[in-house]
Amino acid sequence: MMTINEFEKKQILFIFLEQGERISFSNDNIVVKDAQGKIRHQSTCYRIFAVFLIGNFTMTSGILQRSHKFGFPIILMTHGMRPYEVIGDKMEGNVMLRKKQYLYSGLGIASHLILNKLKNQRWALNQQRNKTDATKAAISEIDQYTEAVKNYNGDLQGLIGIEGSAAKVYFKNHFNNIKWDGRKPRVKNDFVNCTLDIGYTLLFSILESMLNIYGFDIYQGVLHRQFYMRKSLVCDVIEPVRPIIDMQIRKSINLGQCRAEDFQQENGRYFLMREKNRDYIDFLIAPILERKRDIFLYIQGYYRKFMKSSAPNKFPVFSMEAIHDPDQL
Repeated sequence: MMTINEFEKKQILFIFLEQGERISFSNDNIVVKDAQGKIRHQSTCYRIFAVFLIGNFTMTSGILQRSHKFGFPIILMTHGMRPYEVIGDKMEGNVMLRKKQYLYSGLGIASHLILNKLKNQRWALNQQRNKTDATKAAISEIDQYTEAVKNYNGDLQGLIGIEGSAAKVYFKNHFNNIKWDGRKPRVKNDFVNCTLDIGYTLLFSILESMLNIYGFDIYQGVLHRQFYMRKSLVCDVIEPVRPIIDMQIRKSINLGQCRAEDFQQENGRYFLMREKNRDYIDFLIAPILERKRDIFLYIQGYYRKFMKSSAPNKFPVFSMEAIHDPDQL
């Protein structure tokens, strides 16, 4: 299995493919050439953790061979930043881990994940430099929801209900720097929801790759339970990490990097303009790369505690602290 020292040397590549460009390999290097055959990018496969291919391209057997040989996944995405296929290497045969996953039915780990998420949402709200009375009240409400989770003795649906109520309070006050109607996942009814979907998708794909290192069944969750073709475990572990995307988007709105003018509408849905893809990838991936060591250790710790059947309060906590400049929030 990959160690933290090995992971820190790895690269996450985002390759935007234009008309006529192609991917090839030379001496175990991934090479991107433009329509004239000129090398636009080159990286050694030994240092690749994941490759995101955005746009249209022709796949060769060489891509698949290198993916398996060097153990990196290839995530295929449309120009609209929607992933449609994940190809590549993952650990197979961790039977003991999967047995533990299938036998687990408690709510302890789910509660731990929600508490971690609430802690990070509270921290994000508290970083606003000029907090309004509404924001201060929201922080107090998050505290109340935190206590409710700590003292909860009901079923899973009730636990999810508490988390959902807290999320409404959080999003309303986190994006109080613009006129916004609230979080509506996958609806894309405004530019902020669309940007959140893009950022969460990038984070989701990277967490999926990390979970696959250890051989998890990513369809078997503890908070998000089994649902046809849903990668429930990834939906679980992403929850405490989402605020790094939320904070980056708020910061990017304030800096003028994220604007409604960068999107076009079609049947009431917002879509990022193709020529803006690289700009948005740049600022959305930045906090993920900045915290990639912490994210890796968070997933590694989750694996180790799960294998040891540790008490839920011994599972890792992803901390948000000290990663943003309050002046930009």
